Amino acid sequence: MILATQCPALTRRLVPGGRTGADATQEKAMEAKPRIQGPKTTKHLEQMRAIIRREAEPPPVAKLVGFDFVSIDLGRSVFELNAGPQHANPMGTLHGGILCDLADAALGTAMASTLEDDESFTSLDLTVKFLKPVWKARLHATAQLVKRTRSLGLLECEVTDDAGSLVARVYSTCMVLRGEDAKGR
Repeated sequence: MILATQCPALTRRLVPGGRTGADATQEKAMEAKPRIQGPKTTKHLEQMRAIIRREAEPPPVAKLVGFDFVSIDLGRSVFELNAGPQHANPMGTLHGGILCDLADAALGTAMASTLEDDESFTSLDLTVKFLKPVWKARLHATAQLVKRTRSLGLLECEVTDDAGSLVARVYSTCMVLRGEDAKGR
C-alpha cells in the first residue's frame, strides 16, 4: 500500500487559506525568479527604467488607459491601475479589454527586458482567465518570464487587487524578431 504522503502525485492537502498543496506550489513557482540569461546589451531595460524614474515619457497607451509602470527587472515587471467607472463595460464592471491592456503591458515589458538592443518582439497569443469582477480597485499586474529560448518567450501575469485577491491570470507567448523583421518596431 502506498501512502499519500509517500507519493507527491497523490497528495492534495489543504494548506492555510483554503488552497490545495498544488496551488501553493504553483504560487511559490510564480514568486521564484526564473533563471534568465541576461542580454549582452541593456537598451530596452534602461529605457524602461528611465520611464519609472520619470526621465522619459511612458507610452501613449499608458496615459490613455491610465496605468502606471511600477518596477522592471530582468524578465519581470509590475504595472498598476486605478480601475474605476471610466473603465466600465455596459454591465458596470471593469471591461475585460482594459484588464488585458494592463496585463499585456506588464507581459510585454518583462519580455522586452530580455532583448538585445537590435531585437524586438511580437506577441503570438494572449490568454486571460477572468476570476472575479472588479468595479473600483487598485489593480497590480505582475508579469514574469517563465521560459525564454533564442526565438520565443513564455510569460505569465497575475492581476491582483489591493487585498491580494487574484482577479485574473494571463499568459502570453512572444516571438523574438531580428534583422529586417525588428526594424522600425
